[in-house]
Order: sequence, then structure tokens, then C-alpha cells
Amino acid sequence: MQNHWNEGDASRCAGDLALRVHSSRLIGRDKSLVLHGGGNTSVKTEEPDRFGDPRRVLYVKGSGWDLETIEEAGFCPLLLDHLLRLAQLPALSDPAMVEELATHQTRAAAPAASVEAILHALLPFKFVDHTHADAVVSVTNTADGEARIREIYGEDVVVIPYVMPGFDLARAVAQRFPLEATPRTQGMVLMNHGIFSFGATARESYERMVSLVGRAERYLAHHGVKPPALASAEGAPPRQALAELRRDLAREAGFPMLLASRRTEKTLAFARHPDLSRIARYGPATPDHVLRTKRLPLIGRDVAAYAEAYRHYFGEMSQRAREPKTMLDPAPRVVLDAELGLCCAGRTARDAAIVGDIYDRTIDIILAGEALGGYRALPAQDIFDVEYWDLEQAKLRKSGKPAPFAGEVALVTGAASGIGKACVEALLARGAAVVGLDIDAAIEALHARPDFLSLACSRSQYSTSKMSCAGSAR
Repeated sequence: MQNHWNEGDASRCAGDLALRVHSSRLIGRDKSLVLHGGGNTSVKTEEPDRFGDPRRVLYVKGSGWDLETIEEAGFCPLLLDHLLRLAQLPALSDPAMVEELATHQTRAAAPAASVEAILHALLPFKFVDHTHADAVVSVTNTADGEARIREIYGEDVVVIPYVMPGFDLARAVAQRFPLEATPRTQGMVLMNHGIFSFGATARESYERMVSLVGRAERYLAHHGVKPPALASAEGAPPRQALAELRRDLAREAGFPMLLASRRTEKTLAFARHPDLSRIARYGPATPDHVLRTKRLPLIGRDVAAYAEAYRHYFGEMSQRAREPKTMLDPAPRVVLDAELGLCCAGRTARDAAIVGDIYDRTIDIILAGEALGGYRALPAQDIFDVEYWDLEQAKLRKSGKPAPFAGEVALVTGAASGIGKACVEALLARGAAVVGLDIDAAIEALHARPDFLSLACSRSQYSTSKMSCAGSAR
């Protein structure tokens, strides 16, 4: 872990919320701590209400914001005293919790608060940071993970057995934290989930996170956990195989999908691991990853068999749910293949990239857990409960229709200017991933985004591509 705190930069922050933004971005910058909207942070402060009377306010990260780029507008201000009263209730349903949070924020236009807002409120510290640090999760996700965590930290952290995020987790922490916290306590580890740090200042909380995660990293190194093995990645992946895999994924999903191939020395070595069928079938490193990656990857290319197994999984797990569930599409999002390496699927190029980033880290965590005696994820029912959480199902119902060309790939010639450039912009706006060709080298400077590939080509290549497009159209 690197400590990136700079007192000069921090001194230019005016007020608690500005400091909260500053240290949140330091956390978000480190991909070993959080990825793509993961983690959350908060600060407790005091502000006057409309009548000038003081009130205690919790600013907590808003849903949909990324810590690396968060701004003050990305935090939701909530009435702290009301959250503390909620934490004393014996039970609170997810819809009721969302209603309470929405009706007790002090800014109507603020984003929806993190589902862990009540947990942040009840921790008795001004600044609170929460991450899914790779090193910590690598230790918790083992057969004797809790004993190892206690060996690393002793009384410096409170350990909470896994509880599903939301009100139930807040209640568990409310009951357990006061009993186990000591004057030495700097943080809290949630088994199979992540780690909290906290402090009186933004700097103290951030530096405690760095220190605590660093201790887990040193523990892994001391126990012989090494970087993943590598395999030769020479040559390009077979294009026909990728095209067929994309076709099969779209067929089972019921809509077009994009496929991204990460054929690196690391991913190929993992896809060729002699015990892959066991170590890749335990589940994700943290339960929230299931929303992006599904619970299990596909090993090989039999998409239809995967989809059938997913339907069986849904049928079995949904019988134990407290309310009816609507099945998501059964297509995998992660494919591990000895020839193709790691393939990641999504409705957009960004979705596929996020899947790839998450599973690339998951490979490290699985192999670290194996080196410590055996990687273990949560039971399938716990993962299902997050995948089909009421709050996520509500988002699914409200998401509306995808962009008309989502999951499609378009090829545009003459894309550097004029009609071609306008076509590129129109297709991107409608959700397509676009390949743009032009003999003008300026094409390579256009549209620096994950769903656009720009290629400068010679006149002969350009003519060939136009003929190929015409032939395909016929």
C-alpha cells in the first residue's frame, strides 16, 4: 500500500465535506481497494437548518458515484439523529429503509444514499472509510479466514461475521461493535466483504486504511503468496471462435452482447490451471461482484449448458426467497477458456470492461486464498440473495429499455470527418460499439472512449474494407 496523503493538497480543502471528497479520491485511485463504484465513505458534521438551528448531518457516498472521481454533489446529506434511531429498530425492510433515507436527506436533489448509511451513522467516528481491499478479502475468503484476520490484527479491528448488506448488517454491527471495540480499535473487518477504517480526521481514517491493508499484504507475502503464474500469450485469439462465442452468449441472453477478450499471460495461465474446475466454482470475492459477473464463470464454451445450469440454480434458490423473484438472463458474463483466456460480456463496452477488471482481481484473490490453504466464497444462497436483492430488482424494473443499438458493433468508413464522423457520433449515442476507419491519420485522435476503436489505414485497406462492408450488406 502506498500512502498518497499530501498535507499541502489537504490544506486547500475548505471544510469537512471537501476533505471527505479529497480522501475519498485517494482511496478510489487505488484499484486494489475499490473498483467501479465499490466501497463507500462518510463524514459526520454539523450544519444549520433553514431557521439557523444546528443539526447533525451525515454525508455518505451516493449510489452510482465512483470514489475516484466523486465530487461534493456525489454525497447524500442525511439527518444523523434519525439514522441513529433507525439503528435501534428490531427490523426494517429494504423498501422501508430506502423510504426513510429518501425522506430524511437535507437536499432533495442529492443522489440516493448508500445502503450502508445507517452502518456509517452508528460508528462513533467523524470520518469512516469502507473498501473491498484485495489483500483483506484474500485472507477472509479462506477456510480459516476469521482466525487469520485475528492473527493479523488482534484488538486493532472488530471482526463481524458475514451478514447481508443493508439494515441487517447495521443491526449486527450496532450490537457487536460496542462490545468488542477497545481504545486500540482502528477498523472493522466484515468477513467475505471488506474492511472499514475510521478516525477523527480524514487523514487519520485514510492512513489507518493504508496501514491496515498493508498489514494484510505483508501477511500474504510472509506466507508465500506470490504473483500469479504466467503462460505464453503469443498469437492472436481465433476470431471465428470469439464470434461464435459472442453469438451463443447473445442467443442465451435474448439480446445483443459485446465480448471483450483479455488474452494475457496471467489470464491464460489461470484458464489453464489444472484445478480450474474447482477453484473457479466457489463464487465471487465479495457478494456485490455478482451483480456484474454472475456467481460463476463459464469454463469452456458451452453457453447453452451454462444457461441451463443457471436456470436450475435460480429455480432452487428462489424457492427459499421471502418474495417472488424475476429471473435475470441466464447468459454468463465471464468465460474462461484455455485458448481464449478471459472473455467478458456486457451490453456495452464499458460493462464488459468492468467485468474484466473485477475478474482480473478475482483471479489474484482466488490464487492467494489457495496459497493460504484453500479459497472459499460465501454459500450459493448468500450470493443469490444479493444478486436478487429487492433493491436490485427495483432498479431492474425502473431501468427502462436499453439504447436501440446496445450490444451491436458498427463499422464506419470515412469516419474522421463529414458524414462518416457524424455517423460515428450517432451510432455511439444510440448504444453501439463502433469501429471507425479512415485514410486520414487524424482518425486515431477521435473519440477516446471504450466503445470506439479508431483505425488509420492505407488506401488499399480502405477500399478492401468498403468492399467487404458492401458484400456483407448484400
